[in-house]
Amino acid sequence: MSDRVTVIGWDGSPLTTAATAALSAATLVAGAAHHLALPEVPENAERIRLGSVDLAARRIAGHRGTAVVLADGDPGFFGVVRTLRAPEHGLEVEVVPAVSSVATAFARAGMPWDDAQTVVAHPRTLRRAVNVCRAHHKVAVLTSPGAGPAELALLLEGVHRTFVICEELGTARERVTVLTSDKTADHAWRDPNVVLVIGGGPETTAGGAWFAGRNPVPPRGVRGWALPAAAYVPREGGAQVPAEGESPELRAAQLARLGPRTGDLVWDIGSGSGALAVEAARFGAAVLAVDSDPDACARTTAAARAFQVPVQVVRGSAPHVLERLPEPDVVRIGGGGVPVVTAVAARRPERIVTHASNRDEAEALGKALGENGYAVECALLQSVALDTSAWRERERSVVFLLSAVRSDLAP
Repeated sequence: MSDRVTVIGWDGSPLTTAATAALSAATLVAGAAHHLALPEVPENAERIRLGSVDLAARRIAGHRGTAVVLADGDPGFFGVVRTLRAPEHGLEVEVVPAVSSVATAFARAGMPWDDAQTVVAHPRTLRRAVNVCRAHHKVAVLTSPGAGPAELALLLEGVHRTFVICEELGTARERVTVLTSDKTADHAWRDPNVVLVIGGGPETTAGGAWFAGRNPVPPRGVRGWALPAAAYVPREGGAQVPAEGESPELRAAQLARLGPRTGDLVWDIGSGSGALAVEAARFGAAVLAVDSDPDACARTTAAARAFQVPVQVVRGSAPHVLERLPEPDVVRIGGGGVPVVTAVAARRPERIVTHASNRDEAEALGKALGENGYAVECALLQSVALDTSAWRERERSVVFLLSAVRSDLAP
């Protein structure tokens, strides 16, 4: 077991006194090639090229002496500290931090970043990282080979973003490039790098902000979910335009079963007023709202703008329009019957919710979902709106709610 393990962050600046002292006493130094070439690394120290952090941690754990690990940026922010502290290695570490690569990237861009999301893109997490870029106006992406700026841009096809691509920050080969996302895939980039993905709505923290990332308080002081449909439609002539065929209670049940979250892509087929699309986006998911009615598309766009959430609106008729959409995680189907349900199931989202006005329709939809590899549940929902001035029934809604989970994920 190493007598002491010190993790030193490096951002291209001269090393601090504490970092220099730790290095001078080191009998083992682990780091990338440019770290091991630093003049402060003792000549007689054992050197380990830091590829797999797990392998290096095992070597360090078996070393008798004083170990130092050098890492770019702040090693406690998506860095090596978490792996080194894992229980299987048993290492206690001291950390000498540096400026994180994300902070440096935003500094190079001259932008604040208290309203930014930060994600790590590996080939296995690339699609989810892209969905965060769809859903948020400012995202820092820590890339890796096979999940870099070009791959991000290709998966964002049809969504306009500005990329600030920062390569080899803090080194003599540092390069910062600003391009629109449609131009990024035409270039080759050095790995790894930091990509700032900018666009998709207004900045969500203003003066006096108190919360890093997206502002948790929506505009207009709105609190809660399943708001009345009228909250999502524009006013005309001073009066709210009514939305037909929408029940907040049904919407609440649909959202509860979908469970949209950050990193998801939600399809809302038959978006209507845009209420469900906006609420899914407020949960942090990326949302594609599909409707064949141009007025419905306009209402959804207006609702997203009013609530300051990015929703991509696609005009077209399902199921044909679905063929060109990116892969969904969860889908709400607002209409279209068995053909649309079958087309959606063929794309294999984790969850699908839809509804029917009568039992025969519910049975047909449930059968289509079951035959396509989904475990199906159905509930009959009834809600009665009351006029509280006289406590009389004002409106009644009865609907069959079908929720389906892909069979390989079903409990």
